[in-house]
Amino acid sequence: MELAELVGLRPFPAAGLLLGLTRRCPLRCRHCSTGSDLTVREEPNAAQLLRFVGSFTAENRPDVVMLTGGEPLLLPTLAGELSFLARRAGSRTAVLSGMFFARSQRIPPAILRAIAQVDHFSASLDVYHEREVARADVFRALHRIRESGVSVSFHLTGTGADDPYLADITRAIDKEFGGRVPSLVNEVRPFGRAAAWARPARTGPDPSAAAPCSMAAWPVVAFDGTVLACCNQDTVDRRPAPAHLDLGHIGSDDWETVRRRALESPVLRMIRTVGPTHLAAR
Repeated sequence: MELAELVGLRPFPAAGLLLGLTRRCPLRCRHCSTGSDLTVREEPNAAQLLRFVGSFTAENRPDVVMLTGGEPLLLPTLAGELSFLARRAGSRTAVLSGMFFARSQRIPPAILRAIAQVDHFSASLDVYHEREVARADVFRALHRIRESGVSVSFHLTGTGADDPYLADITRAIDKEFGGRVPSLVNEVRPFGRAAAWARPARTGPDPSAAAPCSMAAWPVVAFDGTVLACCNQDTVDRRPAPAHLDLGHIGSDDWETVRRRALESPVLRMIRTVGPTHLAAR
């Protein structure tokens, strides 16, 4: 599965599922939206995660499951088991990693086995990650993963279109991989550790204008097992969750129930169609 196909599914309601496997991470990137590090022990119950993904059927499943964190490859066995269950039902899987394992010359076998189970691998890379893991190490690891037959991409983060780092890193990626590895580029937002210093979006939504919201398209399994209808980090972290965005819990609900709630909610349909700001203004 290539990056373009993954991104193309993003606006479609319940076409994908985001699974936060753990908030733990061995890196301490300055911009981390989840504020992850190794002292944070928040993560869903593994047995409940496996049961939830095991509830997928060929007739009722997300097209793609995105394994995120924290650092999902701190739990390589769980990541591999979830990928196997999802693939058995016909779903494809992708994983987003901060590349902590690239600091060694050789990818640990357990991590390489987990990566081999997914359909797409994406590496986070930006000026903050490079203070934790060298660019050359990330490139070397990506070459090895490509050799295993898994499609790869980069998830780049910068401060905007005029960020010189983004210009430099995209040139370097094109040169290193011959233009064959794509990148998804995002802007740093004031969440997590970046809340104290990152600037907010330069232009906010016009309340009078409809602005469809794709952030409410894919359900998200948060670090306490709650399933939410929005991937905005404030929503993922807020407890109690807003009632109209709470789709249930992996300990008591299956995918069919979560999908039905996501698709049948009139409020969520309106948020996806006109956006939350416009809806609130009306």
